[in-house]
Amino acid sequence: MAELTSPTSSCCAPDEQATCCEPSDKQACCVTSAAGGSCGCSGGSKTATAPEPEIRETVRDRYAAAARAIAENQSTSRGCGPVSTVDSHGKQVFGSTLYDANETAGATTPAVQASLGCGVPTAVADLREGETVLDLGSGAGADVLISARRVGPAGKAIGLDMTDEMLALARQNAQQAGAGNVEFIKGHIEEIPLDDDSVDVVISNCVINLSGDKPRVLKEVARVLRPGGRFAVSDIIADPEMDEATRRDLAQWTGCIAGALTRQEFEEALTGAGLTDIEIRETHRVHEQAASAIVRASKPVAA
Repeated sequence: MAELTSPTSSCCAPDEQATCCEPSDKQACCVTSAAGGSCGCSGGSKTATAPEPEIRETVRDRYAAAARAIAENQSTSRGCGPVSTVDSHGKQVFGSTLYDANETAGATTPAVQASLGCGVPTAVADLREGETVLDLGSGAGADVLISARRVGPAGKAIGLDMTDEMLALARQNAQQAGAGNVEFIKGHIEEIPLDDDSVDVVISNCVINLSGDKPRVLKEVARVLRPGGRFAVSDIIADPEMDEATRRDLAQWTGCIAGALTRQEFEEALTGAGLTDIEIRETHRVHEQAASAIVRASKPVAA
């Protein structure tokens, strides 16, 4: 997101003013918190987390813009684009370059090229014939289409996304791929619109960190998984020493940094959701204070 500029004020410190996402919010924040400013300072005080609805709408707007850019054959890989896929040094740390050619069977080239994820969850999900797979935040559909090929005609791959523009891209890619065992549905990952015990595997590619209520997401994952079901995602893990300025930066939330949990926080949230066999393995650095990681867990088999 481009840097916003506005007059400074004694209300907020400069780094706090920089976290306001819109000019109107910046002005309100830096005059008085009672005026509704989103960075939430009052007389120089700090708040660490933006409200969940604000996070959700910011993420939706940013990824809708990315979908429109993809549909218009524009690159989203630059730092000034809707969603950046490079780190501060210009190194590609998100997106299609993370996929090996032998990992993309079933997906169309446009679907893979449109990936904004931080890993390849299908490479570690151990998908099997006949299983039902749910992809949280399915974007343009690459991981859904890869999953659909692996579970075969007797299985099913479901993509869940809250962005109409991404859903339209995904359905177009599925049609081009000729995939008959896929479904794309609209909804929020905090409120998965599926029945209890209805899927065998939940995957996701750098999406859970975008949620403003990650424990709720993981409880929903546990709810929809069948006993013995598996959780295998790529996501961002924050270093324990991640500074508060980064955590407060809502602009970075859509770059998969500011909303990330630490390893300990992720483990605690998974345990709190009732999931077991937890494994978190770092794959590559995406930021000076964060890394991409494979996160796996399972739902215990009922007695």
